[in-house]
Amino acid sequence: MTLALIAGQGGLPPVLVRELSGQGHPPVLCELEQFPSEVEPNLPRRRFRLETLGTLLETLKTSGVTRICLAGAVRRPAIDPTLIDAATAPLIPRLAAAMGQGDDGALRAIIALFEDMGFAVVGAAELLPDLLPPSGMYCGRRPDEIDADVAAAHAALQEMGRADLGQAVIVRDGRVVAREDDAGTDALLAGLGDTARGGILYKAPKPGQDMRADMPLIGPYTARAAAQAGLSGIVIGAGGVMVLDLETVITTLEARDMFLWVKP
Repeated sequence: MTLALIAGQGGLPPVLVRELSGQGHPPVLCELEQFPSEVEPNLPRRRFRLETLGTLLETLKTSGVTRICLAGAVRRPAIDPTLIDAATAPLIPRLAAAMGQGDDGALRAIIALFEDMGFAVVGAAELLPDLLPPSGMYCGRRPDEIDADVAAAHAALQEMGRADLGQAVIVRDGRVVAREDDAGTDALLAGLGDTARGGILYKAPKPGQDMRADMPLIGPYTARAAAQAGLSGIVIGAGGVMVLDLETVITTLEARDMFLWVKP
């Protein structure tokens, strides 16, 4: 079963391409023209726009692709009506409706469109299960007061989930001091002030989130940014947050006497 990887930005698509190619199953690499991926530039790829999505899907189908994986960050491109091709025109009402929803709603609509066209949509963690570390303390010591922080973070994420916005919060002393928005976790960490020092980054899926797309993710950059922000550690939900380069994440946090807890 041939897989097409619709690659966005960030570190996940390069890891998927490298690992799947190493297993002898290189994906057909596709990327939005406006948001090129960080996959090695010498690898072949199919660039497309939303205005030509129908043509891309028809081409993938005729070339034997049966599965699609969405991975990486993309922003919402504006649709230029003058660029819509004949194969995409029938899809425009659904695409426009999807773009008008929140992040999870938009992805659900896109996934439904792909499935209606005969493709199976698979998640990155389904392809590379090792990206999901088992529960446990990976470095540092779990703070005594962590239960109050986790309870506050969980309540905030429930609220954010109803608004379909964000997957991460910063908690300190049992109180949420910052919430992720459309800009993502990197922007959340970069914008923290002194009120967050000594707090924790808590990241987990939104309630009811479709885990085949936009599953939460941390990696070495997250660990470095959390350290620079003066946080005491990171808590992620087991089975619901992928970790890129776990070894480097642990090494980075250990160097600053921080903890990583993969919470059951």
